[in-house]
Amino acid sequence: MDNAISWFEIPTTDIDRAQKFYEAVFQIQMQALEFQGFKMRMFPIDDPMKGIGGTLVQESSGFYKPSLTDGPMIYLNGNPDVQIFLDRVEAAGGKILVPKTVISDEYGDMAVIADTEGNRIALHNIPEKYRQ
Repeated sequence: MDNAISWFEIPTTDIDRAQKFYEAVFQIQMQALEFQGFKMRMFPIDDPMKGIGGTLVQESSGFYKPSLTDGPMIYLNGNPDVQIFLDRVEAAGGKILVPKTVISDEYGDMAVIADTEGNRIALHNIPEKYRQ
């Protein structure tokens, strides 16, 4: 197993608002996708066969529910420095829940934010000397 995670989905209640938030914080362009009644916005990925992909997702049945307290926490790529992304969070409508925190010299830094949908999302950066 190369990676423990192969795909993730972040729940939204307003997918357009969520898309604007993530595009502003990460300075990316997300791709719109509809799949069996689900509205999705895909995070860009260089090589779908080798990388980890994911989407924002909105649907009406209640299967996906944003939460600041329940469920797993996803760590998004904060390389080269989580602070770069934290500096954009509040202007994009989110909140910083845990500021940049050193894990260790080897494992880098982390932070936790609340997105515009009410999800807690973590950021993690790996020190440059340990990146491949």
